[in-house]
Amino acid sequence: MYDIVIIGAGITGTMLSWKLSRYRLKVAVLEKENDIAEGATMANSAIVHVGYDPEDGTLKAELNVKGAQQYEGICKQLFCAYKTVGAYIAACGAEEEQQLRVLAARADARGVPYRLLSRDEALKEEPNLSENVTQVLDFYTTAVIYPWEVATACMESACQNGTELHLNTPCRGITKDGDCYLIKTPNGTLRTRYVINAAGVHAEEIHSMVAKADWHATPRKGEYYVLDQDVSPIRHIIFPVPSKEKGKGVLAIPTVYGNTLIGPNSDFLDDPDDNGTTVDGLAYVRASISKTLNNIPLNRSIRTFAGIRPTTTSSDFIVEELADAPHFIDAVSIESPGLASSPAIADKIISILAESLTLTENPDADLSRRKPVVLADMTAEERNALIAKEPAYGRIICRCEQISEGEILDCIRRPCGARTVKGIKKRVRPGMGRCQGGFCEPKVVHILAEELGISPLDVVYDSEKSIILESENRV
Repeated sequence: MYDIVIIGAGITGTMLSWKLSRYRLKVAVLEKENDIAEGATMANSAIVHVGYDPEDGTLKAELNVKGAQQYEGICKQLFCAYKTVGAYIAACGAEEEQQLRVLAARADARGVPYRLLSRDEALKEEPNLSENVTQVLDFYTTAVIYPWEVATACMESACQNGTELHLNTPCRGITKDGDCYLIKTPNGTLRTRYVINAAGVHAEEIHSMVAKADWHATPRKGEYYVLDQDVSPIRHIIFPVPSKEKGKGVLAIPTVYGNTLIGPNSDFLDDPDDNGTTVDGLAYVRASISKTLNNIPLNRSIRTFAGIRPTTTSSDFIVEELADAPHFIDAVSIESPGLASSPAIADKIISILAESLTLTENPDADLSRRKPVVLADMTAEERNALIAKEPAYGRIICRCEQISEGEILDCIRRPCGARTVKGIKKRVRPGMGRCQGGFCEPKVVHILAEELGISPLDVVYDSEKSIILESENRV
């Protein structure tokens, strides 16, 4: 029997599993997809919001500030990328300038540092600001990360401490059995004392297995452009002034590895798994970015994508034990700033657990992980020494990102290692560059097949249904 089963391996579920792995507990994480971080964690703006935006008195406001303060240390501990780029909130006219003062007052109350910049001051650092922009609020400690990298690192470390990860394991039903819950899956039934619902856009479905929800899931789609690394129209994240109707609006975001994201829009969905881009959605993004920025080279886009936000009819996070289902804890409605808040969301869940569950620290637990080899971060001497010892690091597979065979092999062989082409792409970036896998993907398929001991025909891009090769073709 398990002490805790977490449903969902996005940033909320994996961050919680990592923090729980310091204790003497039997924990399992169930994920319906073929890999970690496949939902909202995979497709978002990747910003560690510092905490100025949420309304006073909300759980969002409390957990955003607390979570953001932990991120740099977590990324250092887990060897994940963390890049402080700063965020400009760009006001256009006197009415929006007044809203900047509202945000500044919230930042003062929460200890979040900022600067107010005139148009001329801001233009010195961001010359592509549009003629509409009259004043800027600069939250200069704002950072960007790779969310799926953090989620994977958390899960890797947790599994090294004994946590079980069950991929391709959707929850089909939950029933009460005495003091325990029985979780039915296609791969068998799990018995557990506690259940954590971190199922993202499917959280209402999971909640409804044990109780009637007083909230309703209302997922929203956000679509983005990805610009090539050799065009850098911005240095900071550029936000419009947020509004209740449009949220944070259409942004421009410099990423950890030098690309620029432009987006998202915000459209409500009937299908919570509809992550396809649309002509109208991308047109809205193109039109909206011109409010705050000029000279955005969308003709240098190398990819578009869409992500689904797990919004609900609640305007706040919902992190609580159910009154009519003891030991069942919801972590739902975790939309923005959910990524930044996730360390503090995990802490809050642990505090709820501690009210009825004995948490004893395991002195043998290690909350770090083995540092990944990243050739791009090494000196020429370090690379040459590594290649002399392990020649696979000298064979470049991805030309765009300069990713070696050795790096790909390492990400397959790690705990929670990659089992798909996209899994490798998420972990070490082959296919993230200009050609989007046009050159390297066949080689990645071959490496996966060889490492996993399967036919190339059985290698998938992402889900079990995303077949790449249909049959052998002998000429």
